[in-house]
Amino acid sequence: MSKICVVGTGYVGLVTGTCLADMGNEVIGLDIDADKIARLQAGELPIYEPGLEELVKRNVEAGRLKFTTSYEEALPGADFAFIAVGTPQGEDGSADLKYVEKAAQSIAHVIKGHTIIINKSTVPIGTGDLVAGIVDRGMNGNRDYASFAVVSNPEFLREGSAVYDFTHPDRIVLGSTDRAAADRVAELYSALKAPTIITDLRTAEMIKYASNAILATRISFVNEIAQICDALGADVSVVAEGMGYDKRIGPQFLSAGIGYGGSCFPKDVKALAHMAETINCHPQLLLAVMDINQDARRNFVRKIERGLGSVTNRKIGVWGLAFKPNTDDMREAPSLDIITALIRKGAEVKVYDPVAMKMARKLLPGGVEFCNDPYSVATDADAVLLLTEWNEFKQVDFGRVKQLMNQPWLFDGRNLYNPADMEKLGFKYESVGRPVLANEKSVSRRSKVESH
Repeated sequence: MSKICVVGTGYVGLVTGTCLADMGNEVIGLDIDADKIARLQAGELPIYEPGLEELVKRNVEAGRLKFTTSYEEALPGADFAFIAVGTPQGEDGSADLKYVEKAAQSIAHVIKGHTIIINKSTVPIGTGDLVAGIVDRGMNGNRDYASFAVVSNPEFLREGSAVYDFTHPDRIVLGSTDRAAADRVAELYSALKAPTIITDLRTAEMIKYASNAILATRISFVNEIAQICDALGADVSVVAEGMGYDKRIGPQFLSAGIGYGGSCFPKDVKALAHMAETINCHPQLLLAVMDINQDARRNFVRKIERGLGSVTNRKIGVWGLAFKPNTDDMREAPSLDIITALIRKGAEVKVYDPVAMKMARKLLPGGVEFCNDPYSVATDADAVLLLTEWNEFKQVDFGRVKQLMNQPWLFDGRNLYNPADMEKLGFKYESVGRPVLANEKSVSRRSKVESH
């Protein structure tokens, strides 16, 4: 059993600390936000993540997981100190490291014995060296009874499946100038039996950025193909299926829609592009990925305008606000841009999301009506937009929805529904990159593949 401090109890820190506690370690979650710590101590989670609440409760009750605002309580004697604080985006697209720097300074003042400091936050290349320098300068009179090493250990957690991702990782990435320290962190994860890459600090930091950038690139690629399919009458869903069978390509992240969002892809792609520009590299592909992602949202609004003729004074209902299912995260959610654009054009908008309503009230523009279920959203609506593919929206009674609406327009931003099914139900239906009328050959071909 190791003694571990996790600095930062946000999304990454809370999942990391809780899962490490569940593996039998003694973990203290540290945060300077006293309100957040009070909520955690009372058993209330600050984020929504499937399975996490039960895991936190179990480990708190077992005495393996505690929460505090005090560095003096959490750090002395810790074997490992994870830095999992926020790295918000600066005005120029760069990652703001003020919270990382503050955490490193605070750690330096109170560590005792040998502590391995682990950068878990997604940080620009060179941050490991920065943290090492800050801690070294900040130790002052601490040097006689304390020492440290710095290891980069980027996270690869997907919101909505973070607990599973932590316990079933594709790989463990570690970077350090101290191989013994990296090996000790590898031992911490040994029970997970995942492939482990041990490299230098900067390469480990780049692996994280490059991984997110390629995933964002795949999404933007298929969305550009979808735009072309819209114009030419091809079906992007079948195009992506045909591509995905190629082992060199694979099917992951080839679902067309209204673009990526969340706390990682937008921020990390911008940060990587900014880093490239500061060293006189021209990040042509990264800039195009970001442009296409914004185009996906604008194109969807234009599609709605073409279908309705105009959105001015039209009543529009929205199903789904979070940037993806199984999370309440609204950061960079496509819904924000789409709803804001519709409001500016004079539409009346009603919205519903299974878990993101509290956050949405803080972020959406004035005039939006918040509803309690999908049917309230559809009542008297001239159109309903599907913006987040929650399971709840797969099970709605479309007969009832159609009766409630002024006119049966359904704009599917996630290609959740089958065009032929919607046509049979009497809806005017448009999705992303798929023909307005069902392509019988495409439908039958898909059905044949799926039957196997």
